[in-house]
Amino acid sequence: MKKVLVFGSFDQLHPGHLYILLEAKRYGNELTVVLAREETIKEIKGKKPKYTEKERREHLEITGIPDKVLLGHLKDKYSIIEKVKPDIICLGYDQDSFTEDLKNELEKRKIKSKIIRLKPYKEHIFKSSKLK
Repeated sequence: MKKVLVFGSFDQLHPGHLYILLEAKRYGNELTVVLAREETIKEIKGKKPKYTEKERREHLEITGIPDKVLLGHLKDKYSIIEKVKPDIICLGYDQDSFTEDLKNELEKRKIKSKIIRLKPYKEHIFKSSKLK
């Protein structure tokens, strides 16, 4: 079984997010979404998300696309990768948080996940920052 991992805040779920999830799912048999914690989103974006962790998790689960939705770790952002042991990690086309050192972290932790950067879906319309 091929396991695929996706990270994100998924605060206001929109067609661009659904596209990313569906594209990622094509790469394997099991899709796990690591949902960013409220504290992490505040740290990265400078403000709290519109929806709580519980609400964002429910929104993702309702789509029926991910097989699992896990909350990210607050201290060691990469430790969830060790837990899931994905074959493939799919990143959004514009995802840059915690991705700059991802390859090095995988090597350091002896994790052999392939990293795939997904293409955008109508990014001029369906981009979270544009929809807010």
